[in-house]
Parts: sequence; C-alpha cells; structure tokens
Amino acid sequence: MKKKCKRKVRVAMNPIEIAIAGAGLVDQKSLNYLRQRELSSLESIVKGKGNRQDWQELADVMNITQMMALNGIGPEALEACDLASVALVEAKERFDRTGKMGLSGIGLTAIRDVLEYAQLQQSSIARSKFEEMIDKTLNHLKSKSPLVKVL
Repeated sequence: MKKKCKRKVRVAMNPIEIAIAGAGLVDQKSLNYLRQRELSSLESIVKGKGNRQDWQELADVMNITQMMALNGIGPEALEACDLASVALVEAKERFDRTGKMGLSGIGLTAIRDVLEYAQLQQSSIARSKFEEMIDKTLNHLKSKSPLVKVL
C-alpha cells in the first residue's frame, strides 16, 4: 500500500483583492440583510411576540453603535444608545416577570433612533473599520464590560 501525502492544499489568495475589499465600504447586500434582521426583531418585540433572540439582536446593534460612537464614529448616537440601553433592560425585566417582551414609547423611539444611527455609521465607514468595531465590541462582551448589554 502506498503512503498518502498529508500536505494541505492551499487556495491561492490575491492580497490586492483582499486589501481592496477591506478598504471599501460594506456592500449594500450585507447591509440590507443586517437591517432586515434588526427591523424584524424590533417588529416582533413591538407586536408582543419577541423572544430572547430578538432582544439580543437589538442589544448587539445598540452595543456596536455605542462602540462606534465612543470611538468617534457618529458620537451623537451616544444619547440614543443610553436611552435604548435603559429600554432594553426594562424590556428584559418585563420579560422575566410576564413572559412577554415589550418596549415603552420612549424606548421604542430610542431603539428606532439607534437603528437609524447604526445604518448611517455602517454605510459611512470602511468594511475593515466596521469589522474592527465588531471585534472591539466582542472583546468588551468577553471581559464583561459595563459598556455592553447581554441577556
């Protein structure tokens, strides 16, 4: 029986294409998919059918938006993020008490403002910077920083 080579075959990557993709803006298809998920989560919570996954998606958007604002990308979003954070904590407490996820009027307005700021932030920065902010938010989540919310 012949011996088999265990050498891994590596796919050739074009570093120039990777650099161009990282320097360019996030493609519209990916942004539309993100927005659709965010809006469907908000809609299910507004209709009273929200669950923990919907809450977590809104919290993730709020956390990333807040991290971008703290790093100088749309700092005017911080006020809306603070209000949204309070609203999400209230929604979590309501869910623990009653089993239904819901938002107050002020909270709903704050979440919509955060989603609008997130849309503006995501469409105005390079993909590499957006991924950097996501990684930074994940690092804060891992270190249990008080800046980020998790259910």
